[in-house]
Amino acid sequence: MTSLICGSLAFDNIMQFEGRFSESLLPDQLHKVNVSFYVPTMRREFGGCAGNIAYNLKLLGGDPVIMATLGQDGAPYLERLENLAISNKCVRVIDSSFTAQCFITTDADSNQITAFHPGAMMASHDNKVSDAGEVKLAIIAPDGRDGMLQHAEQALALGVPFIFDPGQGLPMFNGEELKHFIEQATYVAVNDYEAELLTSRTGLSLAQIAAQVEALVVTRGELGADIYTGGERIEIPCVKADAIADPTGCGDAFRAGMLFGLTHGLDWPTIGRLSSLMGSIKIASQGPQNHTPTLDEIGQRFEGAFGYRFN
Repeated sequence: MTSLICGSLAFDNIMQFEGRFSESLLPDQLHKVNVSFYVPTMRREFGGCAGNIAYNLKLLGGDPVIMATLGQDGAPYLERLENLAISNKCVRVIDSSFTAQCFITTDADSNQITAFHPGAMMASHDNKVSDAGEVKLAIIAPDGRDGMLQHAEQALALGVPFIFDPGQGLPMFNGEELKHFIEQATYVAVNDYEAELLTSRTGLSLAQIAAQVEALVVTRGELGADIYTGGERIEIPCVKADAIADPTGCGDAFRAGMLFGLTHGLDWPTIGRLSSLMGSIKIASQGPQNHTPTLDEIGQRFEGAFGYRFN
């Protein structure tokens, strides 16, 4: 039950600002921002949406295949994927570029300011969905603009159902392009901010978007998630985390739960609950790929939260 994960591989440079952005950014001075944040801690992590989703799907016992690009400095990431037994057969190395780099600063309220250098990601369109072989489900996650457009077209042509997960890449597309993604997709997954941007750019309501796909999933952080499917809205509760350490990669962990649930025939309430649990497990750990629960531990956590086993 292979899942194709089209998206970025990146190195995340994660910094912690001990204050609050809201206290440093003056609303009446946003037209001339010149601000500096003192960040006493910094870490460099393996990240990128494709890497994060694949990592979490592997924890669940899934079979991820990553389709992405790395730069001339990408050898450590290739070695990591091999050690994790995650297929890198569709990972292309671009020797003329650096691997994508993300610089994330998180404040005391878990708000984030992110700067992103795409690097090798801009060559993602050189990858072809057909190179992945037989897959049951794909996800089109944030990646190079041309790559996202082409991979959606290719998946549709090959009859591969896919989740459209625009994430932070959503602003790269205009309303008509976003409408076309929705027309092609089998599922759409966004957070609440992205949902507002998606409806604003397309002129479509959430109900209208949901009517075009099998399910529209809107995550709402500590408020849980809503799944719009079959003309209904399923409310998914947030699972209480052991700690709130780092929100980086929580959305990707949620998407991994979706991929696992969909490829294993779970119902939507269970898919949503498993996805919520994966986000809860991730947020208790620093970095997007440092949590290490076993599948049995995930199953026990799920049963403890919801009263039944998903596996």
